[in-house]
Amino acid sequence: MGEQVPQSPISVVVDPPMIITSTNPQEPVIVAAKEAASDSILSRLHAGYFRICLSFGAQVLLWKTLNEHVNETNSIHNIFHTRSFPSTAFFLLYWLSLCTLILLSFLYILRCIFYFRLVKAEFLHRVGVNCLFLPWISWLLLLQAIPLRKQSKNFPCQMLWWIFVVPVVILDIKIYGQWFTTEKRFLSMVANPTSQLSVMGNLVGAWAAARMGWKESGVCIFSLGLAHYLVVFITLYQRLSGASRFPAALRPAFFLFVAAPSTASLAWSSISGSFGVPCKMLFFLSLFLFTSLICRPSLFKKSMKRFNTAWWTYSFPLTFLALASAEYSREVTGVVASGLMLILSALSVLVFLGVLIVTAANTDTLLRENDACLSLAGTKTTNN
Repeated sequence: MGEQVPQSPISVVVDPPMIITSTNPQEPVIVAAKEAASDSILSRLHAGYFRICLSFGAQVLLWKTLNEHVNETNSIHNIFHTRSFPSTAFFLLYWLSLCTLILLSFLYILRCIFYFRLVKAEFLHRVGVNCLFLPWISWLLLLQAIPLRKQSKNFPCQMLWWIFVVPVVILDIKIYGQWFTTEKRFLSMVANPTSQLSVMGNLVGAWAAARMGWKESGVCIFSLGLAHYLVVFITLYQRLSGASRFPAALRPAFFLFVAAPSTASLAWSSISGSFGVPCKMLFFLSLFLFTSLICRPSLFKKSMKRFNTAWWTYSFPLTFLALASAEYSREVTGVVASGLMLILSALSVLVFLGVLIVTAANTDTLLRENDACLSLAGTKTTNN
């Protein structure tokens, strides 16, 4: 018998057909290639990209808050000898944030129309479903950051608040209801750091309602967010087997531990009218958690090897902490409070600019096919 020749697997790749139309035989126009390019953008644009809009919106709100703080106190004036922040930079950042959010929202609506199965896959995934809160949080932040004074209390803004909050409540009913009614989706099995985004949706909604003068609505939504924040926080701290399987590429989401209590302190400050003891307790908790995270850089070593949209989670939690420090500085006068506000605000701006520059330098990889966040949305999930 002759020697048996080892067989190697052969993969055959069949290119999709391209329809070529031409008015001139020498200059063909490839139509299908353009359609495939547009389709690939919609198929790869998951809800996690709204982290960018959330970071922009938080920065706009930080600049607005600092400008109001400068006008009310002399703490920054004594250091920088200025009584106002550059209004041109604020307006430019606001309109850039608004245009970015409108563009991403329009593209995601197209994704919902033409790729509904992918949106459904995000909704059924334990990480992707939490990212669905990001667009509504971003809109609520920009609603509070409207440049005109007292503009957020008029009727159109109040109607917009309802439009942005109702989807948050619907997602709450679906997600929170599953935690104690569905056998296959216990919180201990699906909880992960991104679960705090659902809590932040309620807290930002309560914060916006209180700033528009709707205290009762703010208390209602705040109670819903705070109760589930305690449940999620305790579950994540226990590090149960179901909640420990979290990809290394998404580890920047651990900074959501800082964002949730910071947002809670800001929301309750708007509801109560002052940055009282409960707000200070939440602010100190977020400050402690932030210190704990920055003291463990090895935790984020693997996630920093390759750029992905999860890097934007470094930005907005720090911005919420800076916003809480600004409110704390208003309540507690002194060098320590003002210095803490300046340090956190400067660090927030630097991190935002750093991630923005890195994103601009890696625009060719923003919508890549092997995105870590996108692969999570396409995995097999447990249905209800």
